[in-house]
Amino acid sequence: MGESRRKLIAGNWKMNCSRAQAIQLASAVVASFRPSSRAQLLVSVPSIHLADVSLLLANSDVLLGAQDAHWLDCGACTGEISVSMLPDYRVDYLLVGHSERRELFGDSDQRVASKFAAAIKQKITPILCIGETLEQRQAGETIDVLKRQCQAVVDAVGIGAFASACVAYEPVWAIGTGQTASPEQAQEVHAELRAYFGKLDTNIAKNLQILYGGSMNATNASALLEQPDIDGGLIGGASLKVEDFMKIYSLAG
Repeated sequence: MGESRRKLIAGNWKMNCSRAQAIQLASAVVASFRPSSRAQLLVSVPSIHLADVSLLLANSDVLLGAQDAHWLDCGACTGEISVSMLPDYRVDYLLVGHSERRELFGDSDQRVASKFAAAIKQKITPILCIGETLEQRQAGETIDVLKRQCQAVVDAVGIGAFASACVAYEPVWAIGTGQTASPEQAQEVHAELRAYFGKLDTNIAKNLQILYGGSMNATNASALLEQPDIDGGLIGGASLKVEDFMKIYSLAG
């Protein structure tokens, strides 16, 4: 089943890089990139760097992502950018519901669903980030938490919207901690997620890219990417190191 889905290696720069560093990093990624029929490469950059990075990626097949945006087209939302502003910068993907947005900035399941819907409206591919805390995992609530986070989006936009979306499973306890789920643990959750979507629409479930986002790096990527239901990675710290990031991409392709 997994062989029909291309792998997606998605870098998340988070709140890092000066303008000069962003230009240098994006330029190095483009210079190292080789297109593959089996894998795609994405960099999700701080909003302030979208214009510069968009120009650098314009003549390559490296994809551009935004890390967050507001669901309203415009209005009195000082400090925000809207999803409707992103197409001007040739943004391909939008992260929605990253655990840091949920935990630090109060993004509820409903708010995440609104951002997801806005991305679909603008023909930008949303990457729906879902994940459980350590306490929830220890309580045996992992799958229930993930299904709740997914169902809020399904209820808002319908299962059909997932034909133009990705999901990223990011166990909160394994983000930025150096800890990672074992390949077997991650595969078990990914298979459960695909089964959940399969009950809603078998074709969408078969084709849906489900990424793993818990401290994937150049050392553990190979074992994770070999799993049949892991279709790539949402890469944090390693995406800021060109050699590591491109090694992960090569393992996927």
